[in-house]
Amino acid sequence: MSVLKCLFLFSFFFSIVWYPAQAEIAFEDATFPELITSARAQAMGNAFIGRVDDASSAFYNPAGLGTVRYGHFHLSNFILEVNKDWTSQTTGGTATDLVSNASKGFSIDGARELLLENKGQTSHRKFQFAPNMTTRNFSLGYMYSMQTRAYLGKNATDKFEYADRLDQGPYAAVNLPLFGGIIKLGLSTIFLNRQEVFGESDPDTKISLEGSDYDKGSMFHSTAGIRITLPWNFLPTFALVSHNAFGAGWSSSGGAGAPEKIKNTYDLGVSLTPQIGNLVRIHFEANYKDALSAYSDVEMIRRVMLGMEIDIARTLFLRAGYGDGFGSAGLGIRTQKVELDLSTYARDLSNGDFQGKEDRRYVLGLSSGF
Repeated sequence: MSVLKCLFLFSFFFSIVWYPAQAEIAFEDATFPELITSARAQAMGNAFIGRVDDASSAFYNPAGLGTVRYGHFHLSNFILEVNKDWTSQTTGGTATDLVSNASKGFSIDGARELLLENKGQTSHRKFQFAPNMTTRNFSLGYMYSMQTRAYLGKNATDKFEYADRLDQGPYAAVNLPLFGGIIKLGLSTIFLNRQEVFGESDPDTKISLEGSDYDKGSMFHSTAGIRITLPWNFLPTFALVSHNAFGAGWSSSGGAGAPEKIKNTYDLGVSLTPQIGNLVRIHFEANYKDALSAYSDVEMIRRVMLGMEIDIARTLFLRAGYGDGFGSAGLGIRTQKVELDLSTYARDLSNGDFQGKEDRRYVLGLSSGF
């Protein structure tokens, strides 16, 4: 297949008409319904339900476990994600300030202090840890995800706004291949424990949240998926994923009450994977998140994800994507023992203007073991 044809396919996947996005201090559950996100997926615009073939299958599409190439037991599987504003807030000043500000950047009240000196900015950080044992058709692990958002406007009357969420719990995922692997079915279940808080306060008042200020709950959250790969040239693949597939609700475990119910959403995906020579493959994918509009207030632009990945000898990966009006990109290196991913993506924080305000984010993913 010629390079010209590859570029044509790439252009085809990215020729979409876009619409404005909404913005708020909240979490993007419609466009990022995965309890654990992947640095690899973020580089591809989060268009990943057809491509996923690693431990993150449990969260993106359990049917992807059927294409895991190497089984592994990875204890150090973590992701650190921050945005551009967070980076500028924590790296200014002297070396002593750097240590102090970086520490502040990981707490709500610390974010308030930093934003007092950087009004009009948004603070975003996420830390994930998911040790796991994954083989073809099966995965078992524990997930831990902690993320915080904060914003302070430039007007004297603006409130300090914040959102904080902690998810954790054990999970298991299985895959069932049918018809020689043309059809793959998958299911993952997580005993999910969540505590979260959304609020606002006077920007000059210290914030000291107690456990009783958080909404807390537990539930069995399931993700079901199917992937159909036709044995034709370019391997056309169709994928469907259901998050909170059985519509489970929270069992309150104290605090201020139960968290908001996780909606049952469906994601659709289509992809092509042409082979270029003996060592190179290119993957193109388009996903439509929340296809039934369970989050009816989220515009189309927030739910369409496009991405590509160039696979060189199954070791070096170059990635690009487009979503929410902005591009994404990344680099990945994979061996049987180590997986390293560096990615960047963005979302639009404006209330109406297309590409109004970019929130650029940077992601480091590292997984190692045996």
